[in-house]
Formats: sequence, structure tokens, C-alpha cells
Amino acid sequence: MKPRMREKYESQVAKALQSEFSYKNPMQVPRVQKVVINFGLGEATQNPKVIDKAVEQMTALSGQKPVVTRARKSIANFKLRENVPIGVKVTLRAQRMWEFLDRLISAALPRVRDFRGVNAKGFDGRGNFTLGIKEQIIFPEINYDTVDKVRGMNVTVCTSAKTDAEARALLAHLGMPFRK
Repeated sequence: MKPRMREKYESQVAKALQSEFSYKNPMQVPRVQKVVINFGLGEATQNPKVIDKAVEQMTALSGQKPVVTRARKSIANFKLRENVPIGVKVTLRAQRMWEFLDRLISAALPRVRDFRGVNAKGFDGRGNFTLGIKEQIIFPEINYDTVDKVRGMNVTVCTSAKTDAEARALLAHLGMPFRK
């Protein structure tokens, strides 16, 4: 069974983008390649148990086990040593990617307090979009009672688009609520 967001992409979005940007070949139409979710955990230098909680929440959020990221260099001002765990990240592709995007757009973002839309300045110039989320509790999968501390995360949507305009059109057609 195909995810709902993928069916929408194949039936509506690809055709709309092909006519909007006048692509001659359907393979030129931009598509979502992967979604990377990242928790930066600076407080993990003092309390290593924070990593375990973050891994548990990321697993519930994404449906797959995250990778623990470690510090590359020692920085004395941050009380950071080389190879100390400082975050968790997960890369979603294929079916899990489409399901996560669907949950992000239809369930999580509308739950943000005073939500007026996503800032469109998160594009990097090569068609990738990064979105900062201040609280992980906006996702329905995370149980509010088990959360020890509210943490933020970064969600990066990597697309095959060559320009930011193409990527923005792709995400807008998929339902990403950009600010006017």
C-alpha cells in the first residue's frame, strides 16, 4: 500500500509541476529524495542519559533507530571532548519519508502554538529546505507524560530540484503551509 502523500505526488503534484515549469520529460519533475531529522543535544555533555531519551523519542517519531552523532573536536569553552555523544539523527527514505512528511504537514504543524505558516527562508539555494521545530511534543507519537525536557529539532527535506523556486513549488503543492 502506497502512503497517502506519495499517491498525491504521483497523481496531482507531478502533473502540476510539469505544466507549471514546462518540463518536457516527466523525469525532470523535482521529487523528494530524503528527509533528515536531527536533535542537537548540547546538554548531553553533562548528562549522558539525555541521549537515551532522545533515541527513544526519535524512534517513536520516525519508525527507525537513529544514529548517535559524536563531537569531532574538543572545545574547552563548551566543555566538550572529542567523540562525546552530542546529538541523534535519522535519515528517512521511501515509504517512511512519505509517511513522516504526511504526519508533519497534516498533524504536527497545525498543533504549533500561534502557527502562521512556515518561513520560506529555509531554502539553501540548491533546492533543499530546512525547518526548525521548537518542541518535539507537537507530534502525536510522543507521549507528553514521558517527556523529561522539551527539545527542538531540525527537519531537512532534500529534493531533486535545481532551484529554490522549484523546491518551494513542490513543497507547496504537497501541502507545506508557507507564510504569505
